[in-house]
Amino acid sequence: MSLTDQFGRAITDLRISVTDKCNFRCVYCRSADPENHKPDHELLSWPELERIARILIGLGIRKIRITGGEPLVRPGVEDFMARLKSLGVRDLSMTTNGHLLADHCDRLVAAGMNRINISLDSLDPAKFEKITRTHSFNKVMAGIDRAQNSPLRPVKVNAVLVRGLNDDEVEAFAAFARERDLIMRFIEFMPLDADRHWTRELVVPAAEVQRRIEARWKLEPLPHERSETARKFRFADGRGEIGLIASVTQPFCGFCSRIRITADGKLRTCLFSKDDHDLRYMVRNGHTDANIADAIRAVVNDKEEGHRINQSDFVPPSRTMVYIGG
Repeated sequence: MSLTDQFGRAITDLRISVTDKCNFRCVYCRSADPENHKPDHELLSWPELERIARILIGLGIRKIRITGGEPLVRPGVEDFMARLKSLGVRDLSMTTNGHLLADHCDRLVAAGMNRINISLDSLDPAKFEKITRTHSFNKVMAGIDRAQNSPLRPVKVNAVLVRGLNDDEVEAFAAFARERDLIMRFIEFMPLDADRHWTRELVVPAAEVQRRIEARWKLEPLPHERSETARKFRFADGRGEIGLIASVTQPFCGFCSRIRITADGKLRTCLFSKDDHDLRYMVRNGHTDANIADAIRAVVNDKEEGHRINQSDFVPPSRTMVYIGG
């Protein structure tokens, strides 16, 4: 039986966070404290993650994205992905900050990974250091180049735009996509930052990004599935694509097909869920696969209609992005 919610949406996409540890401390994601993560015993083991994934694949999940924290800091991630592929995952991908990607790329491809998303929030090394609170710019660029010269091509490069921080780089990012024949995705800043600095004034609307790019280059829309987060365009006169993810100004909740498993075994039906649901307890306390599947069905049936960012009663989630998984 496939997973559906009370609004008739089919749930086919799963995000699995394999760690809440990260070697970056991005200002829009986590605090500057490098030790703000859970102890290892509170995180699901690889066999526990595989068991939950297997149950969900049996319920109709077809696409799995591995996230973190930074997934490549957890040893064994390639073996885990290979096991997911052997379970029948049709579309296997990862979101990474790229710092370790050049060293891991070949093993990820060998494990069966189909696609990759790499975060890059500035093309200026000094600004990159300010945003990420690291000195990793060259390593990220090397990771992008390595992936772009692998079967993962074309890579997706993600930039979270924040007003006054990196919104002056929209055109440079677009030129980067054209030069390297990759997919540049612009993501609206969402209220998931650990320091709670988010305000609506800091959001750079996707419509503004599109207008600015179209002022220099003609764009042609590309088809997309209704449940996809990005509205996609290609450059009419050359290589490269862009994607606009308007989570705040143009929510796409009505066609959402995604659920999330956190690294500590909580099921979340939305990035902005007020509650999460403890699968770790069930896994570690003798519940059968059928018990867990029934619990997942019940939770998914009650999936929120939308995230309510634009409603007066919106309350940011207690977990920030690093603890949820992108």
